[in-house]
Amino acid sequence: MKARTKRMGFAGGALGCALVIGGSMAGATGWLSFGSVSKANTKAAGIAAPNILASGLSEAIVAQGSFALENPDTASKVAYYGYLGNGPMVPASGDVQSTTHNVEAQKTEPDKNTYLVLSGQKGADPAYNYGTHFLYQGHEGGSPGYFTRINLDADGAHRVTLLATKDSTGAALPGDFDGSTWDPFAKRLLFTNEAGPKGGVWQATTDVPSKIEALHGVFGQGGYEGVQADKDGNLWVVEDVGGPNGTVNTKAKQPNSFIYRLVPTDKSDLTKGGTLQALQVTSLSSGKPIVFGGASAIDSDITSPDRADLHTYGKTFKTAWVTVHDTAKDGTAAFDANAAAKKADATPFKRPENGAFRPGTSFGEFYFTETGDTNADTQAAPKFGGFGGVYKISQSNPSASTGTLSLVFESDKAHTGFDNLAFLDASRLIVVEDGGDTLHAQRNALDSAYVIDVRKPGSEQADPPRMLAEGRDASATIDSGLGAIAGNGFPNDGDNEITGIHVSNGDPTPSGILGAAWPSPLTHGWRIFWTQQHGDNTTYEITRAGHDD
Repeated sequence: MKARTKRMGFAGGALGCALVIGGSMAGATGWLSFGSVSKANTKAAGIAAPNILASGLSEAIVAQGSFALENPDTASKVAYYGYLGNGPMVPASGDVQSTTHNVEAQKTEPDKNTYLVLSGQKGADPAYNYGTHFLYQGHEGGSPGYFTRINLDADGAHRVTLLATKDSTGAALPGDFDGSTWDPFAKRLLFTNEAGPKGGVWQATTDVPSKIEALHGVFGQGGYEGVQADKDGNLWVVEDVGGPNGTVNTKAKQPNSFIYRLVPTDKSDLTKGGTLQALQVTSLSSGKPIVFGGASAIDSDITSPDRADLHTYGKTFKTAWVTVHDTAKDGTAAFDANAAAKKADATPFKRPENGAFRPGTSFGEFYFTETGDTNADTQAAPKFGGFGGVYKISQSNPSASTGTLSLVFESDKAHTGFDNLAFLDASRLIVVEDGGDTLHAQRNALDSAYVIDVRKPGSEQADPPRMLAEGRDASATIDSGLGAIAGNGFPNDGDNEITGIHVSNGDPTPSGILGAAWPSPLTHGWRIFWTQQHGDNTTYEITRAGHDD
């Protein structure tokens, strides 16, 4: 049964007349109008639910976990888009999980999407024409980790190509790849890995066989997730590292993640090194940097006056970029970026996950999500940001050494766990939730995708339009029930997660950097993708509905 929707005045009324937006700053016009889903899908044991998109929108599967790879790595048991070959895709009746036997295959969780329009790309079949439209992913779960390419123009047999399970040295790729982007200056895909001091950034060529190189001596190693290029060739990286829980605030975590910017020595070749910087925010009360307090200050960090200020509308903070590592002085050995950021007095946040430049600002506005504690009982909510939110960094230009930080949206229990984000057009920002099994149960609501108008004060957007009420496929419903036996090694997460929200025209030149052109969604080559992670691991393309309900 389709959820009831309410029509929102996206193209007029309180939001003004239809914006003139297009595939470039002077390009053709376009405005995507759609409704708002009235409520999230509820969570109930043993009950699956469909995805509900706002009226005016539809979705089509471009790949799902059971798609066989055209070039599997059988030795590593990498055979499908979203499953390892270490168990059945559906548990057999009466089967029992153990530490040496999986009742179902581990799900590899394809994550952030990167769309490119390229010519001359090869695959496993030298006689096949793979077309020109491609969608790339890293995979968050499983061992080894791997990268895939969905060939959007191809038939089923050639639909998904395995790019790599090993780097150029022959080392197996780790799991936990989350973020990805295209660097048009270096002409490389960049994949980020959030495995803390074992994480980092890897670069890859687009074709098969793909050349994979770890860049640990340049970016360092950290729990990296979001990554974006700017027009000057800098790379902005958002870290997702959960801090320890407090002793008093036992259901809240200490802020422990940083926003980084790499200024490369040579933007056409990232292996030549550069300067890694981290964002430092100045306290409004003390005039000093807001810093990590250490193990003895966990509870005071969680509920500090600075944290309250950071989560208060209307307050603007001065920012500066502090040097974390300079390859010209410090060399190119791998280093712990998170520890170096703390030493440099950078400012930690509570699990920021992804960032995006606002189109039309010449890369002067960078927005990032803060996920928060993903626990409805957090003692840091609402005053101290336990539910997270959305921030804006403003600078005169993307290479500026100083700027400001302000709160765009303060999350609450009903809108929390913000993860991926993407600009739908010049002012509407899509933000998606990753609440997780625990929070879903606490609020009896699965994840949603919302649309925030960044021109409006956050205080006026307490309930932003819901673009998508994510459901739960049958596979994830089973996994949610099986999660109770996780202690025996059950490998898969329960419930689905929204990830990989991506709006792009696939332009691989510097003009196509996300934020360079004003998006014209679903016209002039602009496409929207997202992945329903966990469960069946399905990647969708959002399209216009055939008719408006």
